[in-house]
Amino acid sequence: MITIKEVKTRKEQKEFLNFPLELYKDNEFFAPPLYMDEKKIFNKNYVYHDQSEDIFFNAYLDGKIVGRISGILQRVSNEKNNEKRVRFTRFDAIENQEVADKLFAAVEDWAKSKGMDTICGPLGYSDLEREGLLIDGFDYMSTFEEQYNYPYYQRLIENCGYAKEVDWVESRLRAPKEKDERLERLTALMLKRYKLHYGTAKNTRDFIKKYGDQIFSVLDETYENLYGTVPFTKGMKDLMISNFKLIINLNYVAVILDENERVVCFGLCLPAIGKALQKSRGHLTLPALIKVLKAIKKPEVIDLALIGILPEYRMKGVSSSFIYELQKMLSNGVTEYAETNLNLETNANIQNQWKNFDALQHKRRRSFVKKI
Repeated sequence: MITIKEVKTRKEQKEFLNFPLELYKDNEFFAPPLYMDEKKIFNKNYVYHDQSEDIFFNAYLDGKIVGRISGILQRVSNEKNNEKRVRFTRFDAIENQEVADKLFAAVEDWAKSKGMDTICGPLGYSDLEREGLLIDGFDYMSTFEEQYNYPYYQRLIENCGYAKEVDWVESRLRAPKEKDERLERLTALMLKRYKLHYGTAKNTRDFIKKYGDQIFSVLDETYENLYGTVPFTKGMKDLMISNFKLIINLNYVAVILDENERVVCFGLCLPAIGKALQKSRGHLTLPALIKVLKAIKKPEVIDLALIGILPEYRMKGVSSSFIYELQKMLSNGVTEYAETNLNLETNANIQNQWKNFDALQHKRRRSFVKKI
């Protein structure tokens, strides 16, 4: 018999957190989140609780956990888009339709009790979280920033009455086979024409102090109209800086400034640490920490974490400066390739940039929607 319980006790919280780690313990493509970060979702003062409500459910079969799901009522997103939505996230289950049916029914009932009329997802509290269901590219390693899932998830979700709302695509980028001297010249001319230059920093702390606030401002303007985004709060900024500051390698960051030292464009790539955390299942044990530090110092793979450009510079070729820098990163003799993470399939501008690389579009993710 399948039963659904709202997660309330510490034991149930632990079961919620550990279930995907057990489900994917032998899967070579699954990149676990940092366990200590994932635990924060149950803190009363979690950074997103000032703008959202959430609920968590576990599914049990004969007393053993067989699935989980979370619902998020993101008030800021609903106000921004004039919607009455609840997001589902952290859905994981064995291949059993009844388990999925009952988990989604629990979230839908909760949404109705809050006066909502639509469920969508997988989406987190903001687009800084893992989002989208993997529907193509199951034989590729997931990035640390995104979630892996088994192919049967799509069938389970669609059988619950959910349909496609948007898709994202992901690409693997390698340096072009021949040096792009034309891009180098165009970048130099563009920088000179608009009186721009690259920013510098002595170390990570100096980088955050100089450019942190400005980068978030650029991100807000860049992503304002994209699917699933919400404006950054101070708490979100602090959380992001806390999560990223230990894994930033300044050799994989590019910041473009105007003559007044204002950030107009930036690209932040992070060393891929997913494999380093697989054996420890996301726990930062000493062996895992050693692997992470090695991956940060000499990353064989980098993940494109964040890219932003002020609207007034989008049609001026400024993004070519980051593309040029990314090509250099991939030609350093250390890094083999970059993973783009999620790009909306309708975002032709960003996808056109990948033509400057030896690119392979290898994954696709989907957000689903259902009226209730």
